[in-house]
Formats: sequence, structure tokens, C-alpha cells
Amino acid sequence: MGFVNSIVTSIAPIFIATSPVTSYADQIYSIHKTRSSAGFSMDIPLIMLVASILKVYYWFGARFSSSLLIQALLMIAVHLLLLQVALTHRPPMNTHTPFSKSDSPRPYNFWQWRPARPYWSFLSYFTLALLVMHVLMSTTSVFIPYTSLLGYVALAIEATLPIPQLLANYRRHGCKGFRFSVIVNWLIGDAFKMWFFFASGSGEGGVPIAFKLCGIFQATCDVGLGLQFYFWGDGLEEAGILEKGVGVSSFHGHPVPETEAFAVPYELEEKLSGIDLPVNQWERSRVN
Repeated sequence: MGFVNSIVTSIAPIFIATSPVTSYADQIYSIHKTRSSAGFSMDIPLIMLVASILKVYYWFGARFSSSLLIQALLMIAVHLLLLQVALTHRPPMNTHTPFSKSDSPRPYNFWQWRPARPYWSFLSYFTLALLVMHVLMSTTSVFIPYTSLLGYVALAIEATLPIPQLLANYRRHGCKGFRFSVIVNWLIGDAFKMWFFFASGSGEGGVPIAFKLCGIFQATCDVGLGLQFYFWGDGLEEAGILEKGVGVSSFHGHPVPETEAFAVPYELEEKLSGIDLPVNQWERSRVN
């Protein structure tokens, strides 16, 4: 057991430090290839950028493991690129996505802006404000408590990372647009992180208890995402919708309800008349 523990604690820092690239490279490529960020929650870059920036400032007070600091710096670089790609390939306004107007918009439309400039302005002002506070606090006796507070806030924010995607998948009852490779890396990363966190000490160069508590919560949410992929796949059709009394026609692959009062518009009826479809199973009525 000690031999396995030493191997994991040796490999885990490397995996943790490089996890931003291995986790999100495929997601970035997928958005760039399909030229659409539909289905991907834009709150993921927001959460990771804010949390990672806070963790960098937290390091100056806690001096935690260097692999976690490298991870935070790489995470900032990767999510800046992910944000840029996602903003470049935003879907139209009439598509129900994280970019679309909702019935209950956030105050000041926070992180739901249509122009790209407010996103970069917010990140710039946020980083600059933390830098000013860091300089002012660095020579005072409250510097360590202040950086500790930043650390707890950062880790609490990062722990909520899977929640926006969990909710987005739940609303659509599908995971299309969110890469399977991301959740696989998250789950593997959780396993390495948990082992590394609890096998390392909590002092300088170790892993503070805040990392461990938030890591447990995030791992639980990631398991929930994995279950969504398992049960729903990309959408309802793969989750057994056919067993609930809904047929799927071969006409452009759209689901067609098999109800007794399904109305077929006149124009569509004319087009369907020359196609070999089981339309005789429907009670058709012309819609004026």
C-alpha cells in the first residue's frame, strides 16, 4: 500500500498541473470545429477564471503545493482561450442556450452580454482590484488572514464548477455540446486529487484543508455529471423516449408524437403524400 501511495503521490502532481490542458483541449477543439458553443455552459470559464485568479493570490499567503499553483496559472491561460473561442462561435439569439435571453435575466445581464468586450473588461478590473488589495495588505498583519479568505472563496467558487452544466443538462435532458472527454478527465482528476490531497500534509508545501473539503463536494457533482451522460447521452432519444409512446419518423429525423388528434398542416400533408411514411396511423386534419 505504501508503494502504491508513493507512486500516486508522485504522479498526481504532474497530472494535476497539466489537467487544464488535458481537460479542456478537446472542448476548445470541438467548439472551433463545429463553430458553435451551443450546449456548453459559459459559466464554466467564469467560475474557473475567477477561482484560479483568486488562488494565485492565495498562494502568496498559504505557499501551498507548487503543482496546484502551476495548475491555477495554466487554468487561467486555457480558460481565456476557451472563452475567446466560445464568444467567437456564439449561437444566434433565438437559440435556447446559455447566451440566450432568459425569462429571469441576471442583474445587469452579468455574463450574459452580447458584446465580447464586457467579458474582458470584467476580468481585467477584477484582476486589477485584487492586485491593488494585495499590495495594500502585503505589509500589514492581516495579510495572512486576508489571503486565507481569498483561498476559501476561490475553492468554494471552484467547487460549484459542475453545477451550471448539471443544470443545463437537466433542463435539456441531454448532454449534447458538452464533451464527454471533459467529464472523463474531471472524474480521473478527482480520483488523483483526492488521493493526493489526503496523502499530503497540510503545512507549507502541502494541501490545506479547504482544498480537501471543496474537492469532495466537486467530486460528488462530477459523479452526477457522469450519471447524466450514462442515462441521457446526447438527448431524449437515447434515454428511451420511444418507450414512452413517442414515435420517431424518418422525415428529417424529428420526433413525431403518435397521438389521436395530431394535426398535419395542408402544405406538409401534400409533401408527405409522395413519401412512404406511416402517416395513415395519424388522424389528420387540415389546418387553415
